[in-house]
Amino acid sequence: MTYVPDVSIGAFLLATSLALILGAVIGAERQWRQRTAGLRTNALVSLGAALFVAVAVRISGPPGYDPTRIDAYIISGMGFLGAGIIMRDGVNIRGINTAATMWCSAAVGVLAGNHFYLEAIAATGFVVIGNTLLRPLARVMDHHPMGQESAEVVSAFRFRLVSKSSEEAHVRLLLAQSLSAPGLHLRSLRSEHLEDGMDHVQVEADIERSGTDNVSMEQLVSRLSLEPSVTAVSWTAVDS
Repeated sequence: MTYVPDVSIGAFLLATSLALILGAVIGAERQWRQRTAGLRTNALVSLGAALFVAVAVRISGPPGYDPTRIDAYIISGMGFLGAGIIMRDGVNIRGINTAATMWCSAAVGVLAGNHFYLEAIAATGFVVIGNTLLRPLARVMDHHPMGQESAEVVSAFRFRLVSKSSEEAHVRLLLAQSLSAPGLHLRSLRSEHLEDGMDHVQVEADIERSGTDNVSMEQLVSRLSLEPSVTAVSWTAVDS
């Protein structure tokens, strides 16, 4: 049976409205987690995909014209948009999951634009489930790899922070507590007063990390950077 899309204005408004709403549902989870592409971005990506499809199904082209080619162009276009979100931060790569989410938002828009409403709603549910329910499972797998090869990888890092001298003991205690995260091991901890005329102290720690997950280091930096007395936080990989 050949699929003949409804090209009425009512069908157009329903398809684009649903695409916008479903994209916003996906983006709400990203916005809540403070990701680069949040509510508006995913909503507009989904809406834009639906609009391109809506144009394609309304064009009366020559014999052999295939409006589904627009779908392929949307996929290619999302590659460029996603590449702008993926960033390198030291040894870490950020934004891959956000880019994949936007790609899925475009797919939802394509479904809605082609008037596959139930499929678009189902796809939205799968994307939200993938970004929420699979997150704890991924963290467990990161910290408990099945093979020994990943667990045997040990990397060394040098962690530095600068704080007020009066808060040195407090900062050292926070650092020691933060190193209780799985996979992190403290090798040495030292501090020295800085000759900057502002009564600051630099605390430096040599840390070993088992495995290949950098989330624990990122959490350590994020936690200590929120301390009012801490003025600078950094970490670098060193030869073990």
